Amino acid sequence: MDFTIPENYRMMAETVRKFVERELEPISQKVEEEDKIPEEVVQKMRELGLFGLSIPEEYGGLGLGVLGECLVYEELSKTNACFRTRIGTNNGIGSQGIVIDGTEEQKRKYLPKIASGEWTACFALTEPEAGSDAAAIRTRAELKGDHWVINGRKHFITNGDIADVATVFAVTDPEKRARGGITAFIVERTFPGYHVGTIEKKMGLRGSHTAELIFEDCIVPKENVIGGDAMIGQGFKTAMKVLDRGRLTMGACAVGAAQKLLDLSVRYAKQRVQFGRPIAEFQAIQFMLADMATQIYAARQMLYHAAWLRDTTGAPVTKEAAMVKLFCTEMVNRVADMAVQIHGGMGYMKDYPIERFYRDVRLMRIYEGTSEIQRLVIARQLLREYE
Repeated sequence: MDFTIPENYRMMAETVRKFVERELEPISQKVEEEDKIPEEVVQKMRELGLFGLSIPEEYGGLGLGVLGECLVYEELSKTNACFRTRIGTNNGIGSQGIVIDGTEEQKRKYLPKIASGEWTACFALTEPEAGSDAAAIRTRAELKGDHWVINGRKHFITNGDIADVATVFAVTDPEKRARGGITAFIVERTFPGYHVGTIEKKMGLRGSHTAELIFEDCIVPKENVIGGDAMIGQGFKTAMKVLDRGRLTMGACAVGAAQKLLDLSVRYAKQRVQFGRPIAEFQAIQFMLADMATQIYAARQMLYHAAWLRDTTGAPVTKEAAMVKLFCTEMVNRVADMAVQIHGGMGYMKDYPIERFYRDVRLMRIYEGTSEIQRLVIARQLLREYE
């Protein structure tokens, strides 16, 4: 087995590491307090090509494989989580439906704008009555002449308030639903009937907004069905393919955040003095640091192997992606809890990044498929393999 990271991936990760240290980390607390990323920083992210990491080069992106994208996200996740989230939907769930199943015309029309960061993309699947049970969506789309009319409400849509284009999933055949009755659409913000609703107030992830999208007789051209007429009713399959990749990159975010928490904890333990000596000399602290490092090591190997498998074989990695999402996001929550414990009272103070990480990583066990859903996916894949 070859564990060598390609040189171009190493260089990209190093560039991002320096960008995080010089540009993002110094303003991390300010962004947390103001709940907004400065536009000049977003522009620098555009110039680095961060909005098009996963988009093929022929459409203006960097064309990184999943492993390369994971390495970048690992570095970006060592600072305020909102920075990674700002580019995440463009590279992941916001664009991958078009990349994977879109027509050539759709790719040439939309992907260059998304890859450059000129447009922000989002993914509109979740609804008030359809979260983990995504097949239960109620948003409807009806064909009327040369266009579709969409009616419904989506919520918890990351970047929904700033998105220029959304991948929207709607029921086109109520009897078939997930088995041939859900269709994916490319919906531009300027289409009649497209509205941004409530912007949610969240526990964490400040600087990144989650919004409600409302479609009231929203007019969508026929040519905006992802994949064209042949893909009408196949949207649920598109959604599942998109989520496989997203679960791997979410694992990378967890690994990056966990590594940062470990780094902060080791430094603090060596500096903090109690009972006349640094707390790093106490076995209780050493055991927590050892457990944190061991779990991060295991998670990173799992992540890299699954990403490599996806890149080199092109085969579905549904089970492996679910395993990565489950293990890595559960792991970072355990690491965050130990980091707070090591920092003691200081870990509970908003002046320290530990408190922010603790709140932000909690969401990782929920979005892009809860831990419970990952376990179901893994179990069902296993049972199929043993038939």
